[in-house]
Amino acid sequence: MSHSPPKLSKTRMRLIAAASRIFAEKGFQETTIAEICKQAQTNIAAVNYYFRDKQSLYLEAWRHAFHRDLAMHPPDGGIAADAPPEQRLAGRIRSLIARIAADDSHFFAIINKEMAQPTALLPEILEKEINPQRRAMLALIKECLGPEANDQTIHYCHASIIGQCFHLLRIKHIQNNYPAMKTCPELDDSAAYAEHVIGFSLAAIHALRDRLEHGHGDNPWPC
Repeated sequence: MSHSPPKLSKTRMRLIAAASRIFAEKGFQETTIAEICKQAQTNIAAVNYYFRDKQSLYLEAWRHAFHRDLAMHPPDGGIAADAPPEQRLAGRIRSLIARIAADDSHFFAIINKEMAQPTALLPEILEKEINPQRRAMLALIKECLGPEANDQTIHYCHASIIGQCFHLLRIKHIQNNYPAMKTCPELDDSAAYAEHVIGFSLAAIHALRDRLEHGHGDNPWPC
């Protein structure tokens, strides 16, 4: 049984929650520990005790935001593990787009700031948190394409799907910086946009698979 006072874990969680919000709004460089402590209603000593420094708090806040998003929108999209690969890939696309489109997704807001002002902390997050999701989608794309697909084709298909999904992130970034801009249909109905991405991507994958199976591996796309 733990003998730590309950208020200690609550203080840690308040710090993580406040850090997630502020890092999402301002990015790593522009955020101060003092500002986080003020929102968390605690002091700098608590940051030193639980996280040692700003960098460690940043990673924990990012990780917390990532797992919070996954809890709200499970990465499998609610599709059973024994469903056909096309259905499982569709579930992952729906989940990813739902997480990106969510107004309260601090994780993707932090990613947006990270792309604008990179830190040296990104590799750790990529390896431990993001890469497992990436590998899962690559495996599904490979299943959908069939045994004739090479690694390059699989990775190109993945890049095409992710590019369509992250299109929403670029739109959110533009709208956040230019509020006067009109909303766009992709964000107005992100569920409909997800279905478009799924249909578009699966049609391309099916066309690729058909050509690969008919011996066009050296040039899978007709000119």
